[in-house]
Amino acid sequence: MNVTTKIFGDIEIDDDKIITFPKGIVGFPELTDFALLHDSEKGSDSIHWLQSLQEPAFAMPVMDPLIVCPDYNPEVDDELLKHLGELDEEEILVLVTVTVPKDLTKMSVNLKGPVIVNAGKKTAAQVIIEGDEYQVKFPIYDILNENKKKAGE
Repeated sequence: MNVTTKIFGDIEIDDDKIITFPKGIVGFPELTDFALLHDSEKGSDSIHWLQSLQEPAFAMPVMDPLIVCPDYNPEVDDELLKHLGELDEEEILVLVTVTVPKDLTKMSVNLKGPVIVNAGKKTAAQVIIEGDEYQVKFPIYDILNENKKKAGE
């Protein structure tokens, strides 16, 4: 499949790389088909993009939450994930959305609304975590800088 995107220009996506969100994503229930893109030229290796295949202008920056919150382990109601098919621990990928404002020092991730991907079946869901253990705007700028310093040592 060929897609013309706002951020990446013309790209080709193999059918086996398409991730389906049967219920869409929060705020955009009509967007169900995405590809996870990695672009080291457009910034950090830790930030990836969930690119909509239905709306070329829509791409969400996402990352592995363990990079910025090593003890991240939210409880997700099995009912919210049952439409993803049989979940094998080895096949689960958890991502969180990244907010990148003009002032990069205010960069944050949404730990309250993770994206759960069943990598084996290429299905996914964005869920909302109950309770107040995790923040919607968890600041990550200082953490990423600290990680970068440690990697350079």
